[in-house]
Amino acid sequence: MGTYEAPSGPTATRPGKIIAVHLSYASRAEQRGRRPANPSYFFKPSSSIGTSGGTVERPAGTELLAFEGEIALVIGTTARWVKPDQAWDHVAAVTAANDFGLYDLRAADKGSNVRSKGGDGYTPLGPGLIDARDIDPSSLRIRTWVNGDLVQEDTTAGLLFPLRQFVSDLSQHFTLEPGDVILTGTPAGSTVVSPGDVVVVEVDVPGTSVSSGRLHTTVTQGIRSFSDIGSLPEVDDKQRAEAWGTPSEAAEENSPTLSEELRAKLLRAPVAGLSAQLRKRGLNNVAIDGVRPNLPGSKVVGTARTLRFVPNREDLFKSHGGGYNAQKRLFDSVGAGEVIVIEARGDKGSGTLGDILALRARYLGAAGVVTDGGVRDFEAVAATGLPVFSQGPHPAVLGRKHVPWDTDVAVACGGATVLPGDIIVGDDDGVVVIPPSLAEEIADAALVQEDEDSWIAEQVGQGRPIEGLFPLNPLWRERYEAWQKKQ
Repeated sequence: MGTYEAPSGPTATRPGKIIAVHLSYASRAEQRGRRPANPSYFFKPSSSIGTSGGTVERPAGTELLAFEGEIALVIGTTARWVKPDQAWDHVAAVTAANDFGLYDLRAADKGSNVRSKGGDGYTPLGPGLIDARDIDPSSLRIRTWVNGDLVQEDTTAGLLFPLRQFVSDLSQHFTLEPGDVILTGTPAGSTVVSPGDVVVVEVDVPGTSVSSGRLHTTVTQGIRSFSDIGSLPEVDDKQRAEAWGTPSEAAEENSPTLSEELRAKLLRAPVAGLSAQLRKRGLNNVAIDGVRPNLPGSKVVGTARTLRFVPNREDLFKSHGGGYNAQKRLFDSVGAGEVIVIEARGDKGSGTLGDILALRARYLGAAGVVTDGGVRDFEAVAATGLPVFSQGPHPAVLGRKHVPWDTDVAVACGGATVLPGDIIVGDDDGVVVIPPSLAEEIADAALVQEDEDSWIAEQVGQGRPIEGLFPLNPLWRERYEAWQKKQ
């Protein structure tokens, strides 16, 4: 492992700037109930730097000091207006960091985190530096232990944005100088620690000896309280929930409502029957028109994750179409049982996904994809086994027609509005969108109607006339109910 001796890095004098990312891991975003389209940042004072083996104080009169194990980047050469593909050249080293925060002061800071994250010792770094030239930035792992128990573990594959994007993005706004530190966000698992707890953070490359070493910090109890010359600590149930790592109300509201029992019902219910039940309840505009399955006979059931494409404009494709764009971020973060729904404005003159993205979604357990655009590598996508409903094959890439713009927003797909969390059901007859609050009712009613229709079809198949039988008149209804009781 190579080493880097930073002239103003964490093992020597204080860095000139410490920039921290607010929300960057998919696991943490799911916990928070929101997924940012772009990274956002805050500053921490250089006086917050601490070293391995040191302490962090929980001030008297406070209760919610939380750790956040993170990967820290140390800038090696001056960076200004750096392109993403050149950004890693300006990173000298990688190390472990702990981005401590005091939630008791969070409300007053309104997102700036000046006091809640800026305390002395709130940014321990180290103990060692990993030479950035020796590693692939997409292969790093972050782990955190509290009192010997592993509480955080994730890799840079779980990031919403690649590490080099932070360097490139920040360099658009100000000069990054040698020794500056970028804290790249924390995965799920952050929680509250108490005096006496020991928090350990390590960054490494799994399967190798490359490691930052383990960063040890002990929590101590302060004896001085804050005075009323400024905002005093303030704690409510929301702050407690977020500090302890309980899913936020937004996450709970946006979480899938599709139980395994309901999923099984929807898998049995035909889309035509579900559509009929939706219409009975006044919902006529819930069919995604013009899409057909790439695997005839396949069924898709899941909760919606959405992706919106806007019409191609060369300058916008240059800024949003390349790199780790919205399309790639969504296919990299889709969850098991979710359906990716793509708004392509009904324009089938370009592929909206190909076999690589289909493979990724299949690996992550996605239930399927619905797009009102085209599909590249059509046969290869079908070979993945992932159900995809589209307008058919097209060989062109995105840049011919579309710019991937944003995710997890309301979209219009095939003439239907789809919200994140809506329930999507598709078969050979097409695809429908079901509001989650109605899903159980719709599924039960469709299955009852399916049983009835099957019995009617059996009677017609035996030569009986349709009149009075379809729909059932009182006489035939009595016969059907009698048959039901025998069953």
